[in-house]
Formats: sequence, structure tokens, C-alpha cells
Amino acid sequence: MGERADERVSIAEVSSLLGIPVPTIRSWERRYAFPSPARTGGRHRRYSVAEIDALRAMRDEMIRGHRAGEAVAIARAALTMTPARSDALEGFARGADELDGEVIRRSLDEATEVLGVERTIVDVAFPGLREIGERWKAGRCDVSNEHLATHVVRPWLARVTTFAPPPYRAHPIVLACAPTELHTIGLEAFAVVLARRGWACRFLGSTTPVDSVVLAVRSARAAGAVVTAHRSVARRGAVEALRAVSDIPGVGAFYGGNAFATERSRTDVPGTYLGADLLHAADVITATLERSASS
Repeated sequence: MGERADERVSIAEVSSLLGIPVPTIRSWERRYAFPSPARTGGRHRRYSVAEIDALRAMRDEMIRGHRAGEAVAIARAALTMTPARSDALEGFARGADELDGEVIRRSLDEATEVLGVERTIVDVAFPGLREIGERWKAGRCDVSNEHLATHVVRPWLARVTTFAPPPYRAHPIVLACAPTELHTIGLEAFAVVLARRGWACRFLGSTTPVDSVVLAVRSARAAGAVVTAHRSVARRGAVEALRAVSDIPGVGAFYGGNAFATERSRTDVPGTYLGADLLHAADVITATLERSASS
């Protein structure tokens, strides 16, 4: 995702885009036949949108601690995209490239009709934003492309939230970024998923002080709190917030974000790690808090 539908890119371009060394990409193909890109007449590899997405998935699974063989098995699923998802990703990329927000909105709406809200969030909106962010870091697009896409996705998330059922659970969940964390879009999307499971959410946004998280949890009589950190510099503040939440009797503490992607980064962190899958994370929170309420 991120290239035009009719383009295939070289291994050097894939390496630059994903931050995976060229020898590593070749090694994965040699050892696991993953992926198996088309070749030019001169035998040069040319990678499709789907193959780039699959390599990204494998990279991310290895960062999360999976062995290469396990990561391949998980990432192969990225090569079996439905036509609706593939078309939506291509539309998202085209809209970002052309700074056309309406194209991005239309790609999300059309995907929702086929995939549903939750799968559109995790299979289209997030991969689309992640790809644009990586392209910007690699100098392959301008920050304006990233900003426009984010500002289209944000109101789209707010709109689809209105289709969630009214909250029916007794106590809400507080969602907050670590005191020095600026990125909120993941939590905004997570609020949509939680709302569709009957939870009322109290979204506090970016750079939330520890005392404010605690105050919100107590004031709202929350069942749990989710604290996220994506940058390593934000990890310490997130841990402090989680410790404070964990000290409140009867309140569940949960956390996620790139700052906790490795097992080492989660050592001695209080609370429950939610992982990178929003749908699974929502199920973890629901099951954990339901068990707590019944005990």
C-alpha cells in the first residue's frame, strides 16, 4: 500500500520504505519463499502493494517478539487481502498522494459497506496512516500528505462512533496518552471499538498528566484506564500513570503503544499489555473487567 495500483517497486525502494535491510529481505525470500515478487527481464525484483504490506506485517511481528518462522505465518495473511480492502488501500493512498480528502473518505466509506466499521479501522485506516507516516520519514512524501490523511480519518472515526449502541455497561473506561505523548489517533480509534462493545469512554487526549488520569478515573468511577505511549521518551510517564491507576482499588490498568512493543520494554510495567490488535485489545479489556466485576 502506498504506491499507485499499477506500480511495482524495487527491493531498494522497499528497503528504504520499511527500514528492512536488502539482505534481510532476500534472506526471507530464500528461506521462506516469502514473498515471491515478480521479476523484470533482467531478473530484478519488483514488489506489489500487497507484498510490501506483507513485508511490513512480518517486520512488525518480529519487533513484537515472534520468531521469523512464526512471523511469516502471520504475515502471509497480508497477501490474502479481499478486493474491497485492496481497493480501499489503493484509494486511501491515491487520496493522500493527491491531497484529496474526499477520495480518502470515499475509500473508507466503501470499505465499511463491505468489511464493517471495525475491520475498516484495522485493515484500511491504520495501515493507510502507517504507510504514509513511513513514507514521510523516508522522505518520499511531504508532511502535508500525512496531516491531511490524519485530519480525514479523525472526523470519520467520530462519525462512525454515532452508529455504536448506547453504552450499557455500568462504568466507563478512561483513555489517555502518557504525559509527554502527542499521538492520539490510535486511542480515538480504540474508543470507537470499545463503544461498539457497550463501553462509555472518557477520552482525555494527548499529554495527560498522571494526576489528571487519576482524577478522571476517580471522578468517573471508571472500571479501567488505558494509557498509551508510542515514543520511547513517553514510556516513563506512561508507567508512572499505570502505577497510579493500579493503586486505585477495583480499577483495571491497561497499556499499549509502540513504546511497549518489545518484551523488554514491558518488564515490571503494572497492568495488562493490550498488544497491537485493536479488536483483540478490546476483547481483553472486556473479559478482564467482566471477570473482575463478577469476582
